[in-house]
Amino acid sequence: MSSEFARIAQIEAVLRRESREVSLSIGDDCAVLAPSDKPRVWTVDAAVQGVHFSRDYMALEDIAYRAFMAAASDVAAMGGRAVAALSALILPSTFSDAELQQLVLGLARASDDCACPIVGGNLARGGELSLTTSVLGECPSHVITRSGARLGDGLFVTGTLGGAALGLRALSAGRANDPTFAHEVARFLRPRARLDCALEVAACATAAIDISDGLMQDLEHLCRASHVGARVEASALPLLEGFADAARALSLDPIALALDGGEDYQILFSAPRTQVPAELGRWIGTITRQRDGVHVLDAHGNERPRGRGFDHFADS
Repeated sequence: MSSEFARIAQIEAVLRRESREVSLSIGDDCAVLAPSDKPRVWTVDAAVQGVHFSRDYMALEDIAYRAFMAAASDVAAMGGRAVAALSALILPSTFSDAELQQLVLGLARASDDCACPIVGGNLARGGELSLTTSVLGECPSHVITRSGARLGDGLFVTGTLGGAALGLRALSAGRANDPTFAHEVARFLRPRARLDCALEVAACATAAIDISDGLMQDLEHLCRASHVGARVEASALPLLEGFADAARALSLDPIALALDGGEDYQILFSAPRTQVPAELGRWIGTITRQRDGVHVLDAHGNERPRGRGFDHFADS
């Protein structure tokens, strides 16, 4: 097993990238970024073994890829593009050089897919594998927050829902290689932060949030910040083709997965309904008065019972 400094060199060899926005990258006490006159946004996200992932059914490359994308998704939700990232790794004492190589390859792939170089970080030994990713983003036009939703705005989602949650359930059930769940397993293992459409969302959205802890839980965050309520139409939720049948194959409710599953990393946003291009987002509901609360209605107009999204500190 290599020394700390040999491992840092191993990481640098895989992650170093050239970028016009990075004056000094990995190898010094700090990275140095080029100045900018645009608003910048900054986020951090942690992925901890036994809490956010299990090595029982996940490869190290997938673990690292997901960890990076979870942080980058926050930048997308605020209408930004990713500029640079820091990665702090805590490795168990038994973690081999070969395992580290696989982990760093996953980070490199996600970094490349986001056009966001990793410019530094930290390496330490600990009791379990942990990856903490901090991403700096830049908003070319303006920053979207959670607090701008207005009465009468439509609610939109940039892509389909529930796939990651079903993929996790399939993996947990030992069905990783079952073609019934191929798309859903891929959604869980290799999610994509919606940096590809973040600027378009910024052009029309009044408020936005990424869907990490479940649609309804994240919608409540947005509504609370904007002092509004919301009504979601269950029949309008965008689902992958074949998703409902795949969910039922595991005796799961597809609508419940779409509402509360989490880790889709799509952007949920509010906007005047006439200003959202059809290819950008699917309409799923409407912003209402704060006193009306947040509700889900079925196809018959009846209120649907809700579950709960992810909460680190909820009772299990």
